[in-house]
Amino acid sequence: MASLRTLDDQDVAGKRVLVRLDLNVPMKNGVVTDSTRIDRQAPTVRELAERGARVIVLSHFERPGGKVVPELSLKPVAPALSRAIGRPVAFAGDCIGQEAQKAVRKLRNGDVLLLENTRFHAGEENNDPGFAKQLAALGEIYVDDAFSAAHRAHASTEGVARLLPCAAGRSMQTELSHLERAIENPERPLMAMVGGAKISSKIALLENLTARVDILAIGGAMANTFLAAKGLPIGRSLTENNQIEVAKRVIAAAESRGVKLLLPTDVVVAHELEPGAANRIIGASQVAEDEMILDAGPRTIQAFGRALDGAKTLLWNGPLGAFETPPFDRGTNAAARAVAERTQEGKLLSVAGGGDTVAALAHAGVENGFSYVSTAGGAFLEWLEGRILPGVAVLEKR
Repeated sequence: MASLRTLDDQDVAGKRVLVRLDLNVPMKNGVVTDSTRIDRQAPTVRELAERGARVIVLSHFERPGGKVVPELSLKPVAPALSRAIGRPVAFAGDCIGQEAQKAVRKLRNGDVLLLENTRFHAGEENNDPGFAKQLAALGEIYVDDAFSAAHRAHASTEGVARLLPCAAGRSMQTELSHLERAIENPERPLMAMVGGAKISSKIALLENLTARVDILAIGGAMANTFLAAKGLPIGRSLTENNQIEVAKRVIAAAESRGVKLLLPTDVVVAHELEPGAANRIIGASQVAEDEMILDAGPRTIQAFGRALDGAKTLLWNGPLGAFETPPFDRGTNAAARAVAERTQEGKLLSVAGGGDTVAALAHAGVENGFSYVSTAGGAFLEWLEGRILPGVAVLEKR
């Protein structure tokens, strides 16, 4: 973070500033249904406009495959962006070429323009130098506030930054600051809580965490594979038999490094995953052949809570059970509320993100109770895996 260029390094008054946002937000019938991501990035656009910049917004939307798909236009997002920043947002039907150039020429200081979906051009995802050059020609300064797209070396996230003076926006700056505090330079003990369905999608994450954390708690369906690796019966539970050796490797790595590894000691089982399904709480070694593990049990959550009491920093990725289907949301809800309570008491720095995590915390009603909840998904996970994100690396002072 110390070497990252920020808006504080840029004189933007009267300048054309290309701002890369991530406006890939949920839509229904042409209306944005969740503006969280827009709201997070709005302060950067608002600040630039207030400082007299001519703001030109770039973003992708969905996956049109390098061709124009009218139903994947960014035009319906313009009103939501306008509401978030409190000023009008013009729209141009392309992100390069004469239409974009004409719209940019009309801008006055403080104006905001949204350009069409960058992924309507194949050069975007290919990080084509020619396409990046056409984008860069529209601006004089480049600002990237789309941390959620920073793991992709695309023309609008990496290519343009090599052609213009560049900086991180406020949302990206905040995200990286929290990630640095949580994993690069944490107050210890550092605890990680990892859930979700599959080990296979989180091998690098688990391996990196076992080298960094003091306490590793594992829940969700991926815990079933760990229980199987320890020789416990898991019945019809979702598991990855081809990842049992990986689970054994993580267990061994934790033990050799002195990491306290927490696995479920009791579980909630049922014969079917249905709302209100009959269920029972049993020890993790007592699962019958026809039962499925669908949630962590109360003793497990209590053990996680005791570990939290001794932790100073927490990273959370993934739910601890099938939270979308009550009553199998109890474990995740209880753990999330425990984290939020300790955070609000000033006892814990809590950072969460990735995949279903945001939805799980919202379901528990505590999405505002954590120190920071990332909406970045894949970029958040890759950062936790220890990877270099091209969209971040290119913003570092050279």
